[in-house]
Amino acid sequence: MSQLEAQSREAIQKGSKSFAAAAALFDAETRADAEMLYAWCRHCDDVIDGQTLGHGMSPVEDAPARLAALYAQTRAALAGEPPADPQFAAFQTVACRRRIPERYALDMIDGFAMDVDGRRYQTLDDLLDYCWGVAGVVGTMMALVMGTKPDALSTLRRAQDLGLAFQLTNIARDIVEDARNDRIYVPRAWLAELGVPETAVADPAHRGAVAVMAKRLVDAAEPYYASARWGLRDLPLRCAWAIAAARGVYRQIGLDVVQAGDKAWDERVVVSGRMKALRALEGGLIALRSAIWDRAIQPPQRPDMWSKI
Repeated sequence: MSQLEAQSREAIQKGSKSFAAAAALFDAETRADAEMLYAWCRHCDDVIDGQTLGHGMSPVEDAPARLAALYAQTRAALAGEPPADPQFAAFQTVACRRRIPERYALDMIDGFAMDVDGRRYQTLDDLLDYCWGVAGVVGTMMALVMGTKPDALSTLRRAQDLGLAFQLTNIARDIVEDARNDRIYVPRAWLAELGVPETAVADPAHRGAVAVMAKRLVDAAEPYYASARWGLRDLPLRCAWAIAAARGVYRQIGLDVVQAGDKAWDERVVVSGRMKALRALEGGLIALRSAIWDRAIQPPQRPDMWSKI
């Protein structure tokens, strides 16, 4: 294992135990590339949010300058210039090997730019545009890491859908925490309908309304989770298993948020180790079905849902 690969693996193990567990199911080369892509994504997010491996968000005064540096470093890495930071060296390695288009990398940073600008979202479609930048495009790049060709748009669209579902789930779980950091992602139209001022989303007095909005987000994620399952048939079996396991764990987070109702923000909703193991086993069965049965039939047409691809 190279030094870049070792540093990337350490980053994923500290930054996301769930993703690290899923990545362990990949073959060695795919795992290394996935971890290097993750390390870059995690680094960019941390730079903008003032975090360390996803923990301890703190406001940063020079966010626009940091954002400009991310754009410049990413373009330089993709142009073949020797990166000074290991995260960009890792990204350069995987982007070259897996032919990741520049537009996908820059779309991700565009998503962070929305946070820097303090953007608010009027409708669910507006929010999905943000979800594309910070998660949907990551799912798309992950599909390339797993061997999908850049012109295989149907498969990339399903990978995009999984990223969108993941982000909608994250937003549902973190509504209150995000609001405390002046990050309001739920659509303004929903806030107005339920009588929740933007400045009071974190107020315990509005927990009932927040629970309603969280359920809407989780419900909105469901068709994207369903669509994503049909992309598994186009992946190698071990990759399909890893993605199906991650899909099951993240979907469980949303289900747990809904089940907890207005108590979902008393403490952070996490999936137990036992449930993660169950979802991993279930993911293996789904991957087998995808390889044996789904490849032999015509997949259903993707519903007419929001898409960037």
